[in-house]
Amino acid sequence: MLCFLPVIYTWLRSRHQSLQLQPDADDAVPNKLAPQALSGWKALLLWIPAACDLTATTLMNVGLLYTPVSIYQMTRGALVLFVGVFSVIFLRRRLWLYQWISLIIVISGVGLVGYSGSLIKDTVKESVVHNLARALGLYNDPNATLAEEPEVTKVLVGIFFVLFAQVFTATQFVVEEKIMSRYSVSPLVAVGYEGLFGTLSILLFVPILALPSVSALTPFFDLPRGWTQMITTPAVLYSGLAICVSISLFNFFGLSVTRHVSATARSLTDTCRTLSIWIISLGLGWEKIVFPISLLQVLGFALLVYGTFLFNNLVSIPKFLPGPHNAPAPSPIALEADEEEGGERAALLSASIASLGADETAVLPADLGQGGFDVVPEGEHVLGVGKKTTTASA
Repeated sequence: MLCFLPVIYTWLRSRHQSLQLQPDADDAVPNKLAPQALSGWKALLLWIPAACDLTATTLMNVGLLYTPVSIYQMTRGALVLFVGVFSVIFLRRRLWLYQWISLIIVISGVGLVGYSGSLIKDTVKESVVHNLARALGLYNDPNATLAEEPEVTKVLVGIFFVLFAQVFTATQFVVEEKIMSRYSVSPLVAVGYEGLFGTLSILLFVPILALPSVSALTPFFDLPRGWTQMITTPAVLYSGLAICVSISLFNFFGLSVTRHVSATARSLTDTCRTLSIWIISLGLGWEKIVFPISLLQVLGFALLVYGTFLFNNLVSIPKFLPGPHNAPAPSPIALEADEEEGGERAALLSASIASLGADETAVLPADLGQGGFDVVPEGEHVLGVGKKTTTASA
């Protein structure tokens, strides 16, 4: 319910300021260059990224049921490529060749990390299972199965779900950047609105999922059972609360990056979470270093960090790649041609103004900037300096 707090705070603050500050008539002129305020029915635009986030999270969790964690993590690396393509198509962004290469480097790094992680888990699991099998004498039984391998069809279905989810996540990032570039809204308020709309969406689907015909299909839709398990299990309850706080902070900082940088930079930063997760898992003992497989994992993280730094211009761009660092500068001849063309345009403009015959002519006084314009009375025309004639009336 924390998503309601920023919305309520912003509404109360805007109402208090509107009562205190009453703009003058001159200040009421709208400024077309200033971004519009995201108020009223316009706030419903944030329901689009909220729906995309909800759909992507659901699809990724479904895909995780059918795929190993390593393949799930590798497939999620395609997010940066989707965001880059959508930014070029819908936001008219221009990405240099080195930025596309950096996106491919990041995807390669994520894939290498996931592949090495799967090798490490298989090595640890095989060693434990083999030792247990030797102790129990299972090797004497030719029909004994030591490990259950996932079916290829299930893995492919899971990969499809995860890839399809990345399309919705990329759409969410691009739509958020589009909204925040057009309207004036702080990231905290945007997170509050998205959380509010996401909660309303879930409440709308709760009666449908509670139907016996739907809940009987799978235990995942059994909401009373899930609520009971969450309340009666302290580990699940506390971890759920921690996840809520973590996701709210993650969305707030992510929207801040989207507002000040771009959606592609946010997706790259999101991908770098894998490095911090790996370091924390090593400290807690959840991950193990197995040589030489761990060297592949370190290489994948190095590619991940280098690709992110290269995209954000935090490291030097290779000179052989086209980019803003080696863009051709305008030659002096071109600059002279532009100046001559500008002078010709100014001369033509002055000649056209002088050739126009006006019935009423204004004379600029000597104290220009102090006394304003000295407008010639109606019916008189300027013939020269200090000479005026009066038009004869009919």
